[in-house]
Amino acid sequence: MVRRSRRYLRETLKAYLFLLPSFIVLGIFLFWPLVFSFVLSFFRWDFAHQKNPYFIGLKNYMKLFEMRVHPNFSFLTSISHTLMYLSISVVILVLFHTLFIERRKALRVSVFLGSILLLGFLTNHLSAILFQILWIVIFVVILYSLKKYGYSKLIFDKFFSSTMILIVSYIVLRNFLLPYGKDIISYLNIAKEGSEFIKAIYNTTYYVILSTPIGIALSLGVALLLNRITRLKAFYRTSYFIPFVTSIVAISLVWQWIFNDDYGLLNYVLSWFKLGKIAWLKDERWTIPTIAIVAIWKNLGYNAVIFLAGLQNIDKFYYEAAEVDGATTFQKFIHITWPLLSPTTFFILVVSMIGSFKVFTMVYVLYEGYPGPYNLSGLTMVYYIFRKFYEEQRMGEACAAAYMLFLIILVLTVFQLRIGKEKVQYEA
Repeated sequence: MVRRSRRYLRETLKAYLFLLPSFIVLGIFLFWPLVFSFVLSFFRWDFAHQKNPYFIGLKNYMKLFEMRVHPNFSFLTSISHTLMYLSISVVILVLFHTLFIERRKALRVSVFLGSILLLGFLTNHLSAILFQILWIVIFVVILYSLKKYGYSKLIFDKFFSSTMILIVSYIVLRNFLLPYGKDIISYLNIAKEGSEFIKAIYNTTYYVILSTPIGIALSLGVALLLNRITRLKAFYRTSYFIPFVTSIVAISLVWQWIFNDDYGLLNYVLSWFKLGKIAWLKDERWTIPTIAIVAIWKNLGYNAVIFLAGLQNIDKFYYEAAEVDGATTFQKFIHITWPLLSPTTFFILVVSMIGSFKVFTMVYVLYEGYPGPYNLSGLTMVYYIFRKFYEEQRMGEACAAAYMLFLIILVLTVFQLRIGKEKVQYEA
């Protein structure tokens, strides 16, 4: 026994000695910079204090959210109005999903939830603090009711349709039925003009929401087409994959010419349909969509190849059995292809979202070293960190912003992993 333990210790020691060079390299170029930058985020280290940085605690983090222009309503007020819209949207969702399934139960639950909402509207004359507390309580009660009556599982089972209903309901309530203009979206629209960091978060989030779903949907469509092709498979796959391995600087320069207002290819194509020219690189409204177009085109081939690998791993037996039962092509996609592709979709979703939050090079090249044409319309979080570190020489603030970006990505990734445990089907 003693000999075995000695032998185990000796073999373990040898293994770690072989790994020691890798640990040293990782420590120098990865772990040490991470630890040093985190410590640096609590210090004031800029051009004026380059040789003698001093500890300032959380001031770098607090400075990120300082606003020159303040909204005329508080952040808590925006949260309470947002929860009000969400509460009504959830009730609409419950009614939509259950009226045609369990009418008696739906009627009972809708009367209960409707009574709660009516109580909230009858007390709208309360003070701001009581209004905020009331709608937080109402939202919590509605969530508890969903779990108690078994609707949370129904919503997760119909995740895509539930999300679309919630979004449409929220937009209609906010803009037409109850246009108070005090929700979190209104707050951020005002706050982003008073804080560069908040604007960077806003622009980055807009870019992620715009590019990730569209990119995944188009990639899946391309993968389905490639999976049906019988001739020249290698040629088509390579053609779609080439943009992904091409230098992002070269791609951005080519797209800079395509987006040109006067002689760009895109406006020339639009002229065929009698459409006016679009100032792709000069109008701030088109800044984020322009960047998203380039990103979707670049990553399309990589995502399509991953989807194609997932499609080819699905056993043909399922499709043959579905054909025997008379299933249509759409039914086979909904009930066989899409569920069995959930691990692949989940992987692409996580990787795409993390990559989208790190967008920088395309903005820098497309707009020739500026964060958009004007009004910082292309200022992303990584571009904000770049400006603080290299242009303004405020290294402490740059480190704080970097760790805020890390925190946002971490929270979203953990949320996706939690959802993935319930939605991803790893076995047929």
